[in-house]
Amino acid sequence: MNDAIRKWRARSVKMFLIVYCDAADEYVIEVFKKAGVSHYTKMEEVHGVGSETEPKLGTHIWPGANNVLFVAVQNEEVPLITELVRQLKKEHPRAGVKGFILPMEESI
Repeated sequence: MNDAIRKWRARSVKMFLIVYCDAADEYVIEVFKKAGVSHYTKMEEVHGVGSETEPKLGTHIWPGANNVLFVAVQNEEVPLITELVRQLKKEHPRAGVKGFILPMEESI
């Protein structure tokens, strides 16, 4: 294993996966930008069934879609992102905001 990989793994990076209703997109992005989160990957028009809101399947019976943000952060930034997700859930309970914290092995 080379030194670059060792340094990357030593930094303890996490990946947040944040799912939310596409109607809340502008607000969600604004909250993250105001908090200084400027790097993310966004997937739009994602369909699925969760436990806190109606299904979003993009059909006549279950209309709508979600967006997903992927945010890679250092361990010390985890509390900030966690608090942002909690804030979004509290302020917009119908937006179906859900956050998942995943271990991130490396970035290539």
